[in-house]
Amino acid sequence: MTSGASSAAAAAQRGGRVVVLTGASSGIGRATAQELAARGERLVLAARRAEDLAALARTLDPSGSRVIAVPTDVTRDADRRALIAAAEAHFGQVDVLVNNAGVTVERGWWWDDPDPLRVLRVNLEAPVELTRLVLPQMRTRRSGHIVNIGSVAGRAATNGMYSASKFGLRGFSLGLRRELRGTGVQVSLVSPGFVKSEMTASARLPMPGPEVVARAVAGVLDRPRREVIVPRVYALLAALDHFLPGIGDRVAAQLIRRRYDHRG
Repeated sequence: MTSGASSAAAAAQRGGRVVVLTGASSGIGRATAQELAARGERLVLAARRAEDLAALARTLDPSGSRVIAVPTDVTRDADRRALIAAAEAHFGQVDVLVNNAGVTVERGWWWDDPDPLRVLRVNLEAPVELTRLVLPQMRTRRSGHIVNIGSVAGRAATNGMYSASKFGLRGFSLGLRRELRGTGVQVSLVSPGFVKSEMTASARLPMPGPEVVARAVAGVLDRPRREVIVPRVYALLAALDHFLPGIGDRVAAQLIRRRYDHRG
């Protein structure tokens, strides 16, 4: 039995793994919370929207014993520390960290956004800092799992700032995985293409629901993998961009045109 499988089995015996999930109040995060709760995991839900978060926690676990809500702004160091402290106080440890919280520029082009670097703070800095908080315990126990929600935009660039954050998160995930080899701590990257969420509300593309990403997250927890691209068709776009960048340029241009309502 692999270390990932043995740690999962041990967690199951304890009544489910303890999963800290950021960006849990909507979209991919909400779908992932529902998927993991249905599989018996114990959840620490984090997001800025306190009311939505609390309502989701009550829906998933009216008793409040297996699912707790911790309002969190992942860009704030004090909030990140409070999140991990709350998880450890309630459940004793963190078995899994799912870095899902993500943003892009609200509308139009990133250079017109009043604070474009917020994308880097949420999408890249926060996962790095949260990982740094949970790693000491995981390495001491020789078990744990970091799951980062990347994007196909981190393989085939379509937006300067958003792609920068997701390219960075992919590099962090793959590098961290190698750094932690032999420690018992797993690292996985789940990279969605376009799926239905608030972030993609203006995209004029056919898209599956966020459940496809939620199932991929659950899948890598049970069978750790380095990187999973969902929906699978987007693996083709990533390969196209790598091997035939000229064609990739044309495909990306079409996606960008469909993505933005306002360009200038």
